[in-house]
Amino acid sequence: MPAIGRVGTEEFVLYGKKVRKTYKTFLATYPPVGGLIRVVLVREENRWEAFFCTDAQATVEQILEAFADRAAIEQDFHDIKEVHGAGQQQVRNYWSNIAVYHLNLWIHTLIELWAWPKPHGQICDRRLSPWDDPERRPSHADRRKALQRLCIENEIRRGGGRQRIARKFRSLVRRLLKLVM
Repeated sequence: MPAIGRVGTEEFVLYGKKVRKTYKTFLATYPPVGGLIRVVLVREENRWEAFFCTDAQATVEQILEAFADRAAIEQDFHDIKEVHGAGQQQVRNYWSNIAVYHLNLWIHTLIELWAWPKPHGQICDRRLSPWDDPERRPSHADRRKALQRLCIENEIRRGGGRQRIARKFRSLVRRLLKLVM
């Protein structure tokens, strides 16, 4: 059984990286969740972060790793709601709502699968956003926009039939796509 209260510094694997954290852990009572909880306070650069778990037997490592895993899931929910508009559909019955939500989940998944093997430069170009960090990993919105651009380019190419589209026109289309997407 983990100690009732403890202060320490350990290495944890959080968000795929090994990090060293100073923490304090103790047991407390919190009636809204049924009583006994384990509290973990983690020292960050200029503040303390607080976490708790309803399993009083959980270790500091288990609590911090669970939170890091949950943060990735929360990011997916954010993307599904903000990028794809889940929950904003204007359908009229319960089963239609379920179907539309599932469609959003599938679209999100398929975009991520499409973008998985693509290099960073093929998905996003941050030259038009000098304020943005060029090394930042592409967001789901960046991945979606890259796929949209590819689909539009393919449609324009197909629209030309067997004729080769002039280089100037292709260049104009690419510049327009960067402006609108």
